[in-house]
Amino acid sequence: MSETLIKLKFKGNRREYFRNPMDFPIQEGDLLIVENDKGMDLGAVTAVTRGYQPQTGISAYEIIRKANEHDREMLRKNREDEKSIKAQTREKICELGLVMKLMDVEYQLDRKKLSFYYTADERVDFRELVRVLAGMFRTRIEMRQIGVRDETKRLGGIGVCGMPLCCGAFLENFDPVSTQIAKDQSLPMNPLKLSGQCGKLKCCLLYEHGFYQEELRKYPPVGEALLKDQRKGYIQKIDIFNQMVTCGFEDDSVELIPLEAIMDYLTAAQKKGLKKLTNVLQDLLETDVHALEKIEDK
Repeated sequence: MSETLIKLKFKGNRREYFRNPMDFPIQEGDLLIVENDKGMDLGAVTAVTRGYQPQTGISAYEIIRKANEHDREMLRKNREDEKSIKAQTREKICELGLVMKLMDVEYQLDRKKLSFYYTADERVDFRELVRVLAGMFRTRIEMRQIGVRDETKRLGGIGVCGMPLCCGAFLENFDPVSTQIAKDQSLPMNPLKLSGQCGKLKCCLLYEHGFYQEELRKYPPVGEALLKDQRKGYIQKIDIFNQMVTCGFEDDSVELIPLEAIMDYLTAAQKKGLKKLTNVLQDLLETDVHALEKIEDK
């Protein structure tokens, strides 16, 4: 029998999965009190799912109960106090001359822990700051350094697509995104168009990458040599949606060739011994190197 998991959302778009061993009648929108490492916290239910294995893992802590009016009032008070705490802490950071950016403050529901989220280019010695903050707020202080992607996730926002940012809406983990993923999709290498609000490559580039990889396996690689009507050419571009291949020839002409016809021209090039464009460039490079070696020998 599959296990029922409860997905909770906390401040800063932080999401965790909890088990429901007591079989509480929980539905989306409920506010729940959960146990954590040092006390209690409050989260909103965003999903009740069965048989799902989340990428982030399942919390080792448990759901305690549903939130009551006192809990909601405590949450509202915490959020109000966090604003003034953030302002006071930024003043202390300036006084101590620390090179760091405080971007958020979060109280645990029972106020037994106060977490400070910051970004910094280098390691920060915040021991004096922690001592000062502990004296000011009389609770356990936790400093958490986060990256720009995590910062954007906590802040949230709207993407260029007009939808809420994926990291703030549903992404559980940040998977690495490389420029090769954009190249596989024939996207222009324009940083302004490929980057998200965090300044990193957009996470959504990963969504269709598997489809592109599967389709590109049906095509010869860019740079492959071909022979058509006694003209030498090379593959310049692949259009998987129209199943066409753009080929450039040595007479400076460019033609669109259907995928089903391209294999005949590739076979003709192989029979004549034409090399792939990348191999041609490599041969030229090696020739230049050999020429330099001969000059040095003389």
